[in-house]
Amino acid sequence: MLGLKLATDPRWVNIAEKSLEEILTDHAFCEQKAATSGISLIIHHSEKQDLVEEMTPLVAEEWGHFRKVLKELKKRGLNLGKQRKDQYVNLLLKLKRKGLHKEEALLDDLLICAMIEARSCERFRLLSLHCSDEDLREFYHEFMVSEAGHYRMFIDLAKKYFPADEVKARWNEILDGEADILKNLEWRGDRVH
Repeated sequence: MLGLKLATDPRWVNIAEKSLEEILTDHAFCEQKAATSGISLIIHHSEKQDLVEEMTPLVAEEWGHFRKVLKELKKRGLNLGKQRKDQYVNLLLKLKRKGLHKEEALLDDLLICAMIEARSCERFRLLSLHCSDEDLREFYHEFMVSEAGHYRMFIDLAKKYFPADEVKARWNEILDGEADILKNLEWRGDRVH
């Protein structure tokens, strides 16, 4: 369904479980950044009513997810650590084409958001299937379902504002670029991405 060109090795879960405080901290900040990205899309494209109507509940949901991860940290006697640079997202952002008009740049913005949601969905699926902690399997199953919906929403918005063939072509370029990023990115279990 997601069309990712490079799957995450399931052994990533074993490493993530050893750094539970780190992975939950990173997850919390990913949710906060997702809410911020939704707000940014609303601010920059406030004239697009469909986008505003889709982004508004997404922002609320992502902020709710941030709070849910904070609650999970607290339940486990863990603390929210420091936010770190998300190297994966920073490299994805470099895939954005330069010199585009705001309207044209929206396609890249929507598809990069879709990519982040797709990769998060894939990682949360792995945690929901292979994590040794049953509570965390359920916890991450819920997030997996949500991320899949967000991925689909961003793709659908792209198709609403741009021709389907243009969306498909650009999505394939981003999928290829993301696979290259992952091939060259240090393999870490303390990060969602």
